Amino acid sequence: MKDYSIETVCQLNDESIRDQWGALSFPIYQTATFAHRGLGESTGFDYTRMQNPTRQQLEYAVASLEHGIDALAFSSGMAAITAVMELFSPGDHLIVDADLYGGSVRLFNEINKKNGLSFTTCDLNRDDYRSLFRENTRAVYLETPTNPMMNVTDISALAEEVHRRGALLIVDNTFLSPYFQNPLTLGADIVLHSGTKFLGGHHDTIGGFAVVKDKALDERLRFIYKTTGAGLSPFDSFLLLRGIRTLSVRMERAQENALKLAEFLKTDPHVTKVIYPGLSEHPGYEIMKKQSRGFGAMLTFEVESEELVKHILKNLKLIYFAESLGGTETLITYPITQTHADVPSDLLEKNGINRRLLRLSVGLEGAEDLIEDIKSAFESFDSVNPK
Repeated sequence: MKDYSIETVCQLNDESIRDQWGALSFPIYQTATFAHRGLGESTGFDYTRMQNPTRQQLEYAVASLEHGIDALAFSSGMAAITAVMELFSPGDHLIVDADLYGGSVRLFNEINKKNGLSFTTCDLNRDDYRSLFRENTRAVYLETPTNPMMNVTDISALAEEVHRRGALLIVDNTFLSPYFQNPLTLGADIVLHSGTKFLGGHHDTIGGFAVVKDKALDERLRFIYKTTGAGLSPFDSFLLLRGIRTLSVRMERAQENALKLAEFLKTDPHVTKVIYPGLSEHPGYEIMKKQSRGFGAMLTFEVESEELVKHILKNLKLIYFAESLGGTETLITYPITQTHADVPSDLLEKNGINRRLLRLSVGLEGAEDLIEDIKSAFESFDSVNPK
């Protein structure tokens, strides 16, 4: 794709990927198999497990957004991570950030370890990760910002060290989406996404992506992809294509709302901590300004008691208590019982994930309405729990 702005890339109107019949909404090729015209005369498609025109269109779009040479669309974000882990062999070692989505931690601990991989967990922002490299270290894996503690890592600096050691750098970019951050251009080798989140943007489909910039790595992943069979369906590919068209406007509005909510929460006496990288006091603020085009729509906050948490989750009227993120609606999540329920307790404690911590995925509602919803929950708690 030409060097268009990211807003234009989101519109998927590059002439090289237009439908042959001129359909503005790319068709759903709901077929399992494709006919050949003759021996050696394939149309380029054989079997949808390996490739499908609708999915190929989506993969081209995501690769363009992330500045990669290829993107592989999976049935979920976890399927994408699982396939990437198949790049490694028994005996290989990976360094992983301490604060990760709980499903990733579960995969590493319960599946990958029994298959012969070993992992060392550290805080890539504070610990001396350089001392953790071994002769068999093959990759470093992280999120930035992290889920849910919003830690920020300098991708360029980390990439330089990782590559000096001959390892791969794998970055989960779900929280910011390619609209705000492009890890491949900062030195990452593989970028992962839960397409369910901001890329899809409507809480109506599940998908995942692995994006690469190296041809040899791409060929290895494509082999794993066709062999293990976790490709995204044509219909879900269509839904994600539709979601990407509004990615730019959704991300801008959600970020605007997130900053307003963060500023409100900072002033409320019920709140003991607000973690949002768009606040100037956040330790990763300057790094974000350097490596990203925005701060995103995710924020985490801590309140004064577990009783208040229970009250908030039961009494919010506009904000949904639900597990997930990245859609048009604002969601509140309780990490310790939802997204991070399977994370070992010592790691939860180290990361600061306690029973007073809540995570917000900020949507597109009026910011003043969202603030009023939270404020009303605080006020109703005070009315039944006078100090």
